[in-house]
Amino acid sequence: MIQIAVFSDVHGNLPALEVVLKDIEQRGIRQKFCLGDLVDFAPWGNEVIEKIRSLNIPCLMGNHDERIAFDIPVVPLSKHSEEETNARFIAIEHSKKHITIQNKKFLAELPFHLKLNYKTGKRHWNIQLVHSSLESNDTYLYESENDQVFRTMLESADADLVVMGHTHLSFKKLFDDQTWAVNCGSVGRSKEENRLASYLVLTLDEEKITPEIVQLPYPVDETVRQIQESGIPDYYASFLENKHVLIL
Repeated sequence: MIQIAVFSDVHGNLPALEVVLKDIEQRGIRQKFCLGDLVDFAPWGNEVIEKIRSLNIPCLMGNHDERIAFDIPVVPLSKHSEEETNARFIAIEHSKKHITIQNKKFLAELPFHLKLNYKTGKRHWNIQLVHSSLESNDTYLYESENDQVFRTMLESADADLVVMGHTHLSFKKLFDDQTWAVNCGSVGRSKEENRLASYLVLTLDEEKITPEIVQLPYPVDETVRQIQESGIPDYYASFLENKHVLIL
């Protein structure tokens, strides 16, 4: 049996990341992977990057990582309210100003996606890791998406399981009793009603892959206080306290 932990979308929330990493360690899981979006919306962007670097955790380039690494202009998103649009511009500019040159270089060198192959007994398992999809790190694929979208992704990747993040909403979808599409949710900026830090544990044996979504409480009050004391808009503190209506 092999166990793998996959997490995504930390978004500068170091207290949430530390809780997730501690839980992974307590479970005795040594294989860890991050699907990206280390920065923006909470004030520990540099510390999160340096934690991932110090632990040598393989990490993908999320859309927020790419924007900060290459100073890509921010454009409004139609799904956002005027309040969130204004807050988003300020928060991303905060990251562009405060993320160090060395850490921006680290973000710029992250891979776009990653293919894993594990052998358990006589069985090989192919696991495709993406931030949001094979073609883009900024595509929103929700559980309600047509199943064929995920089937096509699995076929294109020649994978038994594809794991994604980006939407901050976890789900598991099983196809034909043998292949999976899984969203591991968000560590630091969950959009689920409970706002808990979310990550994925994969258990591989010779017969099957078993995905488990793990959701953990973390010291939200500390993150809220630090956001309020930083140059990041209070919108993101209120969001973590679940004071904003979610618009998908």
